[in-house]
Amino acid sequence: MFYHVDVPEIKGKAVLAMISLTPAESMRLISRGVAALPEIKNALQNGLIIIARGTTNAFVVEELINISVEPKSNYGRGLIVNGELHINIKRGLGNGYVVRQGTIEDVNPRDIIQNFRQDDIFIKGASAIDSSGNAAVLAAGADSGTIGYALPILMARAAHLIVPTGLERMIPSVSDAIPKTGIYKYKYSTGMPCALIPLVNAEVITEIQALAVLAGVRSTHVASGGIGGSEGAVVLVIEGNEENLERAFSLIKSVKGEPAVGHPDQTDAPASKFNYDPVAIMAAMNLP
Repeated sequence: MFYHVDVPEIKGKAVLAMISLTPAESMRLISRGVAALPEIKNALQNGLIIIARGTTNAFVVEELINISVEPKSNYGRGLIVNGELHINIKRGLGNGYVVRQGTIEDVNPRDIIQNFRQDDIFIKGASAIDSSGNAAVLAAGADSGTIGYALPILMARAAHLIVPTGLERMIPSVSDAIPKTGIYKYKYSTGMPCALIPLVNAEVITEIQALAVLAGVRSTHVASGGIGGSEGAVVLVIEGNEENLERAFSLIKSVKGEPAVGHPDQTDAPASKFNYDPVAIMAAMNLP
């Protein structure tokens, strides 16, 4: 579901603005919204936070714990790059950051999540969302990767699953898409074959929720797309009272010009090398 924000009532005539955001600009905005969530602030003082790997989460790391992540593509594991589904195969990148009461701990998230309680937070990006706030992530591993180990624990303990993701990842229906996927289903694949795994009980933060949290404005997604480096851009109309709109537009100006996320240092081979055969692609990566 989308993270709920109580936006202040607009008294008098609403003031509007139209904005466009590239994917990188959106990720910067969303990450600032995540850092401002009351649940995040509480966990930084009193609990545990795991920031899983992912390109959007690279921005979250910078905003939340003030660590520069460059290149940000290296913080991702599964990536859509060069028009294909790829895996970042560079070694030694770790499994994400663990923060206990504001202090970074050098421990494996798979181990520390065993200590999770209700107010602790797992942050994981999504590959797809729909208009109902359902979210899902692509996974190439037979064990569903990161979310495979985390989701059962998060559900059982009612811990927070915060999912920052841009509106560029909007699809018609997550529930319709999931049964069409599966790592063994495909005859051909332009890259790593994946399943779409539902992020159950996720609290989704898009540009819309970020602007509501940070500036108290309402936003409507009105268009998407672009060319010349603005592929994946989203267009929003934001509205609020004069003071909140000015705050929102100052925020928008502060993220404009955010550099695009580039290529990772090393990915698996192009699918054409394996004649687009999913089994051969998985075998080359030693995936079951």
